[in-house]
Amino acid sequence: MPFTTIDDRTALIVIDLQKGIAALPPQEVARPAIANAVKLIESFRANRRPVVLVNVLGGAPGRTDKKPAGGERPADWAELLPELGHAPDDVRISKKTWGAFTGTDLDKRLHDLGVTGVVVCGISTSRGVESTARFAHELGYNVALPVDAMADSNLEAHRRSIELIFPWIAETGTTDELIALLK
Repeated sequence: MPFTTIDDRTALIVIDLQKGIAALPPQEVARPAIANAVKLIESFRANRRPVVLVNVLGGAPGRTDKKPAGGERPADWAELLPELGHAPDDVRISKKTWGAFTGTDLDKRLHDLGVTGVVVCGISTSRGVESTARFAHELGYNVALPVDAMADSNLEAHRRSIELIFPWIAETGTTDELIALLK
């Protein structure tokens, strides 16, 4: 379904488009998603709407069946991709869990800006994007998800998020449909 509307006070939340994460999905999937995220960033900045750039520094504590890949992470692992650029009024959030709201001041910062809606994109669809979108929905934000501006290293998980989860927590559509509503 295409988007119906975008709140006047909508922020863009860009999840984990950082050097260590963007390299994980197949690049034929990741590169177009990153390019669409950059289009969204540029459009939000041009329309003077808040842009939130999120990176992840580690993982949540607690035991899980699946363990993260071992080894030392490169020094630039958490650095945001240079193509995202940086504007002085961008909100920067560093997190240690999948979702951008848990353990951060993101909700307070959005409320301080008067934000009522969020657009969430980035990597990975089934973890960072979905977790952030779920919390945004539960916190009362109107959520929009441009599905061509996200990617996942697990293509089946990506499909399941888009088809089975997102319709319950957000409106979905494309980057171009969303940008058309910003103007």
